[in-house]
Amino acid sequence: MKGRVVILDRLEGRAAAALMVDGRLEDFLIDPPADAPPAPGAVFRGILDRPLKGQGSMIVRIPGGTAFLRQTKGLRPGDALLVQVTGYAEPGKAAPVAPLPIFKSRNVIVTPGKPGINVARSIRDEELRDRLLLIAHEVVAAVEEDLGPGEQADTDAEAGEGALTARLGLILRSAAAHATEEEIALDIDETVRLALAVSGDAEGPEAELLLDAPDAHHLAWRDWADPLPDQVVEQEGGFELHGVLDALAIDGADHLRLSGGASIYVEPTRALIAVDVNTGGDTSPAAALKANMAAARALPKALRLRGLSGQITIDFAPSPKKDRRQIEQCLRAAFRADPVETALVGWTPLGHFELQRKRERCPVPMEIVG
Repeated sequence: MKGRVVILDRLEGRAAAALMVDGRLEDFLIDPPADAPPAPGAVFRGILDRPLKGQGSMIVRIPGGTAFLRQTKGLRPGDALLVQVTGYAEPGKAAPVAPLPIFKSRNVIVTPGKPGINVARSIRDEELRDRLLLIAHEVVAAVEEDLGPGEQADTDAEAGEGALTARLGLILRSAAAHATEEEIALDIDETVRLALAVSGDAEGPEAELLLDAPDAHHLAWRDWADPLPDQVVEQEGGFELHGVLDALAIDGADHLRLSGGASIYVEPTRALIAVDVNTGGDTSPAAALKANMAAARALPKALRLRGLSGQITIDFAPSPKKDRRQIEQCLRAAFRADPVETALVGWTPLGHFELQRKRERCPVPMEIVG
């Protein structure tokens, strides 16, 4: 199966999506179980509850539970506030949320409260950038005209701009480079109207879910569009037909064999993700460096396929300190291409390397794979 193929299926009633590139599994997404805490992207009207002394944060009431808000300057208990879930909650903890939700679609990101129309830096063609900016300005102006003066912001518009442009911003994503002008205009129009509708419902006496989190199928459509897939397969049993489950059982396993006989073990614990690198049967002087470099290149995909995140500690094969810079450079290059935000924290006194990975994906329960 050559090319870039997106496969949409379900596992035990949960929406799931796989990205295959030339027959190899490159990415995998699955919905959380029905009784899980709210997923990233969900937008609530929350009611501020109680501040957490000494932390500069606050508990927020949302339907069915509570959330944890860090940015609390100027906020008071009892106020209603629009918040968006930013990551999966750790076991036993409240869901993390942030104010000023963003509305992300395939070609555009709309940012209420952060004005400005911009184009992704990855689009370097100046003519294309100018065309995308023109489309964005035209669509926003049309939406503003359609809303009418009664629905405009109270804030005075900036010179030469409408009130709507002073209220929100847009970012044209890299996928817009592959879309038609009609697709881009429709996407901007729908996302801007969605952002305005949700933002306009911020006030109220009760906590309420205003926008549900996107499911795995929507995320695949939204985030696997650059480059565009050569084929999209949506069918029951598609994973089995195209070998997704077999590939996930191998590439998403706890124990991964690397080139040269090296291997890595990726083992989640309650506190962190532990990664152990072994050289295998290689006894050459460069065995440790080769194993560590191979592990660094393989780790982003190993974490991505299993939806693993949070604190990650890597126990590299013992190697001289002079090799650390080379290993770290390899890690940075590998994670630079990974879609999940990951901070490379650095080396510990014991010679381990620490990462902090955003909890934006649902962990894949390997028992449902087979």
